[in-house]
Amino acid sequence: MSGRRSLTVNVADLLRRPGQQRDASLDAVLDGLQVLGSKVPEGAQVHVEAHLESLNEGVVVKGTTEAPWVGECRRCLRAVEATLSSPILEVYEPHPSEGETQLLQGGEIDLEPVAREAVLLELPLAPLCRDDCAGLCPRCGVDRNEVACACGTEETDPRWAGLENLRLDD
Repeated sequence: MSGRRSLTVNVADLLRRPGQQRDASLDAVLDGLQVLGSKVPEGAQVHVEAHLESLNEGVVVKGTTEAPWVGECRRCLRAVEATLSSPILEVYEPHPSEGETQLLQGGEIDLEPVAREAVLLELPLAPLCRDDCAGLCPRCGVDRNEVACACGTEETDPRWAGLENLRLDD
């Protein structure tokens, strides 16, 4: 499928000399990136800018992952679109420590799991179209960003109505 490229990087040249560095710029389609209220659209490109530096027995990767995302505003239900940027910092080695480093296998590193994790952690759980979104009126449903409604803002919970007549003596 066009547009799909791997996030696998050959680092055999770096491993020959500790301290050697180079940059990599990669794009790939990573489908299935979604959390509650937002997702990366299917078929969208995820961009990875990585700075690679070799160690004695591995490679350090520093960089950023960028991806477009879409969602629905949690207050007014409008469609929201934006681009996220998330930092990445990983160490790849032939014998990784679980949860701490990634696998360096056959002179190659796979940035896909790291890019997926970075994007998923950065996706907003409850997106907003803007910080001051007024949302929908809970009574009439009008979008309060566009029109001021005549509904009262003070609403009492009927379960507490019996307490309105309660008077305490001084």
